[in-house]
Amino acid sequence: MGCVHGKCCTRYPSSSDGDSGRRREKRPYKCKHILTQRSLELVPVPSHNFTLQFSVLTQHGYYPDTVERENQDSFCIKTQLQGNPDIHFFGVFDGHGQYGAECSNFVKDRLVERLANDTTLLDDPLKAYNSAFLATNSELHDSEIDDTMSGTTAITVLVVGDTLYVANVGDSRAVIAVKDGDRILAEDLSEDQTPFRKDEYERVKLCGARVLSVDQVEGLKDPNIQNWGDEFSQGGDPPRLWVPDGMYPGTAFTRSVGDSTAEKIGVIAVPEISVVRLTRNHLFFVVASDGVFEFLSSRTVVNMAAEYADPRDACAAIAGESYKLWLDNENRTDDITIIIVQIKGLSNSGASATDNELDCGPMLMKSIKGSFDTSSVSEPEETYGSVRTDLYDTQQSCQHSVSMNRSAAIVVPSPMMHQRPSQLDV
Repeated sequence: MGCVHGKCCTRYPSSSDGDSGRRREKRPYKCKHILTQRSLELVPVPSHNFTLQFSVLTQHGYYPDTVERENQDSFCIKTQLQGNPDIHFFGVFDGHGQYGAECSNFVKDRLVERLANDTTLLDDPLKAYNSAFLATNSELHDSEIDDTMSGTTAITVLVVGDTLYVANVGDSRAVIAVKDGDRILAEDLSEDQTPFRKDEYERVKLCGARVLSVDQVEGLKDPNIQNWGDEFSQGGDPPRLWVPDGMYPGTAFTRSVGDSTAEKIGVIAVPEISVVRLTRNHLFFVVASDGVFEFLSSRTVVNMAAEYADPRDACAAIAGESYKLWLDNENRTDDITIIIVQIKGLSNSGASATDNELDCGPMLMKSIKGSFDTSSVSEPEETYGSVRTDLYDTQQSCQHSVSMNRSAAIVVPSPMMHQRPSQLDV
């Protein structure tokens, strides 16, 4: 969920930097073509004697009014970062605005490059992560891409030995599957940064943002009512950020990379970072754009992924279901990108937990304007306040036995009502 009219705010004039009434003329960032589906890959983590098995799928969204619109999602998978076999990077970047594709591709290249070249990465991963995001944001501002009304969210996971560092800017999401006896639980590794969150709402208000839904901006609802419930009840008309004297930019997130206009009202590129030490109870993690989570909860995504031995099939099933639910609920779909990383062969990894004992609660490190604040997070539960919509039975936990034989992949459905062929972009 990004700007007005899907991911971009083109309904309102994008002017400028605010100081000059002149729009910057910039050339698009040249990027490599993104494959829709990637093969199954494995990478060892020799320091703790386990393996990561992973795959990724990105599905072009369907926009009936702009059928030629390019996929604004991008992803980056970089194994053996800095030549170290114990460091691996997984990231999904969800662009928005007129130059959203250029922004997401620029950021996915520069962010990982910054991390790869940071000699302090192993000594202080939190500081390195924070610096990489802020430096990439500055580079995007100074680049040839016009990011006045465009930008990208970023959800990234850095694996360092048996520890995950999850850095999030925006409303895409990472979630991990945790074994609890004969159940599999879903635990969010990131928290969506939107005005639904009281802390984020108060922060952007202090920066001068007006926080209103589209109906409130257009005079259909009382703008003085600053209570929107939650994403489940208000997903169709969420609170958005507007400049004090204009009807733009209309972002439904409170953090992003780029968006120089929105930056003036509190939309920042400072990541929130969570740190999780892996144990034998952690089965796999999912990194995905909000196109996946608009109509699927974190738990449903984990339950579906747990049904497949092969992450390629899991990616296809989840992307297909997300695509279908978009068309069931709207006349378009968002771009959909998902990475699934299975954790294979991890035994004790420094923990004393048995198979039936949970040891998985992450320590959440929140960073605002460069300062870190540590707070504890409760044990994983079976429901989460940050889910958008769960169209599955929320009372059932996953107790599927996973077949070792690969099942047939589920093909992403086409919007039959529009007579468009079902195709994967290659």
